[in-house]
Amino acid sequence: MTRVAAETIETARLVLVPLRIEHAEPMAIVLADPQLHVFTGGAPETAPQLRSRYARMLAGPSDPGVSWCNWVIRLRENHQLTGTVQATVSPDADDGLYAEIAWVIGTAWQRRGIATEAARALVDWLARQPIHAVIAHIHPDHRASAAVATAVGLTPTAEVHDGEIRWHKDVDR
Repeated sequence: MTRVAAETIETARLVLVPLRIEHAEPMAIVLADPQLHVFTGGAPETAPQLRSRYARMLAGPSDPGVSWCNWVIRLRENHQLTGTVQATVSPDADDGLYAEIAWVIGTAWQRRGIATEAARALVDWLARQPIHAVIAHIHPDHRASAAVATAVGLTPTAEVHDGEIRWHKDVDR
């Protein structure tokens, strides 16, 4: 089985840092706004809750064919954490690999192009991995996430899963 592991990814303004348990405290502050859960459900997690979740995420999935890759997004200029990106790399029916991606940017850092820059860096990194497709699931009313998906080359499909539209991009080789 091919495993994919998160690596540091750098852009002009950002550093995507592989997730560590010690990111829980600052990320609890970054992700504290209940508005971040309007389309995804749930509520902000406390630092201890995030620490527990991050420990589970870092332990990895029970399926040896699946890789969980998670990053915090850090601004280069002041080292401030601003959000997260993630990719779950899984096998498909054709014995290939695909990646499901997601991103969350703290309310205070939205509307600055951070989500687009981070998601583009993630998709570019994934294109260098042994995968053939990138997928995202986006609530039909979440215009900001749809704009990010469009900017990184994903297109909406007719598939809907749990009320979210499946977006897709084939990885060019």
